[in-house]
Amino acid sequence: MVYRNYFLLILKKLKAAFVDLVPIILVVVFFQSVVIQQPFPEIGEIIIGIFFVIIGLMLFIEGLEIGLFPIGETMAYALAKKGSVFWLITFSFALGFSTTIAEPALIAVAKEASEISSGAGLIENNKESMESYAMGLRLSVAFSVGLAIVIGVLRILKGWPLYYLIIGGYILVMLMTIIAPPEIIGLAYDAGGVTTSTITVPLVTALGVGLATVIKGRSPLVDGFGLIAFASLLPMIFVMAFGIFWFK
Repeated sequence: MVYRNYFLLILKKLKAAFVDLVPIILVVVFFQSVVIQQPFPEIGEIIIGIFFVIIGLMLFIEGLEIGLFPIGETMAYALAKKGSVFWLITFSFALGFSTTIAEPALIAVAKEASEISSGAGLIENNKESMESYAMGLRLSVAFSVGLAIVIGVLRILKGWPLYYLIIGGYILVMLMTIIAPPEIIGLAYDAGGVTTSTITVPLVTALGVGLATVIKGRSPLVDGFGLIAFASLLPMIFVMAFGIFWFK
């Protein structure tokens, strides 16, 4: 009976993951069949690949619910109860930095950017220079996300209005865009997106919600969210500053 319940639960979660993928599958099938009007190449491998994606998505979501969300909320709760602003800020920065430096999307973008910049003659065309450029880019983004999480946590602690910080930040982004090298602007804007991906978002969201839940006078709905906005905003500023320094 227990095994049957586990089996039904797994089927239910697989069905939910499949439903999440249905829009993507429909779009691909429509364009391949109606617009391109060609049969799918290696249809067997595509079906197997989709099956693996469904399993992976199910396991990923389950991992978030079991591990990442609870640990983020628990750490925020424990540090807030401890009453140490220093350790709370330190944890926030370390969380933002460590999750971003390990972000697969950022690693991929930094590697691609180093290859393109090398090919365009913006940096020396050798492995050492490309690796240095990619690592510098990753460190700039990771540091900016760590600082962004700190600002977001201070906003929750102090009750600062979110829109003041967001509007002020984007004004700074526009000013930086004027003076930044054209070669770095597009990359800087993309950096704001790649930081908010599979690893960073769950932990940072859990941190904000957990912190807003435990602090008296704060609403998890009003104050708990917004950290991701800072994690998208500051990388644009820091990457443009990185470009000004690197391409000067």
